[in-house]
Amino acid sequence: MNTPFLPTGEFTLGCNYWASHAGTAMWRDWRPEVVAKDFGALASHGLKVLRVFPLWPDFQPLLELKSFGGDHFEYRYLASEEPLSPDNPAALDLVMVERFATFCGLAQRHGLKLIVGLVTGWMSGRLFVPPALVRRNVITDPVALAWQARYVSGLVTRLRGEGAIQAWDLGNECNCMGHAVSADEAYNWTATIAHAIRAADPSRPIVSGMHSISPQAKAIWRIRDQADLTDVLTTHPYPYWVQHGRVAPLDAYRTTLLPTVETRLYGDVGGKPCIAEEIGSMGPMVSSDEIASTWARANLLSLWAHDARAFFWWCSFDQTRLAHAPYDWVGVEAELGLIRNDGSPKPVLGEMRAFAAWLGTLPFASLPRRRTHAVCVLSHGQDAWAVAIGAFALGKQAGMEITFASIDQTIPESSLYLLPAISGLNSVHRHEWEMLRARVHAGATLYLSVNDAVLPDFAAFTGLHVQRRHNRVSPERFNWADGVGGEGTITSGEVVEFKCAPGVEVLVADSRGNPVLVRHRYGAGEVFTLTFPLETQAALAPDGLEPGLAENVAARRVYQLLRATLGASNAAAFTCDDAAVGVTEHTLADGTVVVVALNCSPRSVATPWRLRDGLAVKSTWRGETPKIDGLLSIPAQEACVIIVGS
Repeated sequence: MNTPFLPTGEFTLGCNYWASHAGTAMWRDWRPEVVAKDFGALASHGLKVLRVFPLWPDFQPLLELKSFGGDHFEYRYLASEEPLSPDNPAALDLVMVERFATFCGLAQRHGLKLIVGLVTGWMSGRLFVPPALVRRNVITDPVALAWQARYVSGLVTRLRGEGAIQAWDLGNECNCMGHAVSADEAYNWTATIAHAIRAADPSRPIVSGMHSISPQAKAIWRIRDQADLTDVLTTHPYPYWVQHGRVAPLDAYRTTLLPTVETRLYGDVGGKPCIAEEIGSMGPMVSSDEIASTWARANLLSLWAHDARAFFWWCSFDQTRLAHAPYDWVGVEAELGLIRNDGSPKPVLGEMRAFAAWLGTLPFASLPRRRTHAVCVLSHGQDAWAVAIGAFALGKQAGMEITFASIDQTIPESSLYLLPAISGLNSVHRHEWEMLRARVHAGATLYLSVNDAVLPDFAAFTGLHVQRRHNRVSPERFNWADGVGGEGTITSGEVVEFKCAPGVEVLVADSRGNPVLVRHRYGAGEVFTLTFPLETQAALAPDGLEPGLAENVAARRVYQLLRATLGASNAAAFTCDDAAVGVTEHTLADGTVVVVALNCSPRSVATPWRLRDGLAVKSTWRGETPKIDGLLSIPAQEACVIIVGS
């Protein structure tokens, strides 16, 4: 690729765009003067990039004609029923293509760049497919695949000279267009579209456009496959829609973190940049405009600090006046815009504009990647998304930044590995288990928490000998052995009775004296074993990750202990006592450190804070300057951004 696109450390603000007067009908009801006005309004608020959608059946109006017995005879253009032209083998509507070229020119005039969602066959709850293909499974049917490849190749070829186009997107959530029954079918669809794009225009990056894909090897739509075939991965992390997203209100601590967790999960497992390509509150029946805007502010800060590179709101304009499907079907689609029907901006657009302006004041061109401390390894057969939420949030509350890896891929080298909530008979395959054991034996630390897993040589590795086990039918209380860690509750996982091998240190026990958390030396390293799935238990409980609850202190201390094993060489530059404040550290070329202390909770905090010995605050770029021997105050869903150095 010759064009730089969303580089590390930079952050782009944009939105998903449908014309304010027509929504999905904009190409048939083409009004360039309305589009120009829309573009002016969006650009004036600091937006730089729009994700846009050539509606598939409008741009490829393909009609199938049949003869005797319903047998296929030929394809023609829908409106005129004229035969297809040999000069237009993709069956494109050239009037629509010309309209899109005009659209690109208008974007260029307003300083806007475009990400083009090519196969827009799914939008806002409705399937949009050319009439000739409407009864086919467009993900797997060979006829449908061939016509999609022709369509993509033809459209990209005709539009690749447009300077406003920054990247090609496979399409909008195309895994919703039809059913794939295997990962191979999903891979084949993605490969067909990606290869057609790349053959027509190798100069621009390909953006995935997918949502709800999985790190699991046995999933159908997988992160690794999208990463193999595209250049930029995407999340659509609406808490209203993502799994476990509605456990708590929009502005709760856990809900605020969800977009960052999902985006980092995709990016880490896929090994490719990942952006929040669609994000939003889902309107006034979910939260007020004011709460949506503060939640958006926290996510702008968090995604920026975690190298998410872009934030695209869904969507540009409210659509309450539109009477055609899907807007008259799906009530939740009507009031999602940044701008109301009367042209007034919503508070979230003000937050985006202010954030864009603030980025322009920073003394560095790009934010280096955050410092990380541990690799969280996701295993087979578990609820990987719940595990990721729990581990990421607990780590952040303990001052420990984690990256994700999948157990069946090459796992990055680290001094600390987390293997949370292992579940079932096939949770970790033998060769994967042996790889982790070898790394621990060579000096690494491994933490594992157990749901109902069965693992070979478990006792030799962990020092825990199973005596008996059975399903849990009632909660169990636990306490830290030193008496200062607080009391917690176990509600998930099996009840397993253990006998400890000589030398095993019991750190936590339940009310019956059964070990809950133990430490065991293994070669030059050590293993911490927690006998219940803390991460999923915390992630699935409405208040399980709330930092201010006393009930969660004992559980959080597990991750604080793991953070402490990293030693003085991994000491943080900046720490504070309130677990609601997550801190990321980014080292600049001159050795100074950008500290982003983000309060993800809906309450203001005033917290004690500390700098590592020998460091001082050099400058403040957001929030108040921390004062020695004073409390650091951070408003709800806001951040303090400072630069520290010696």
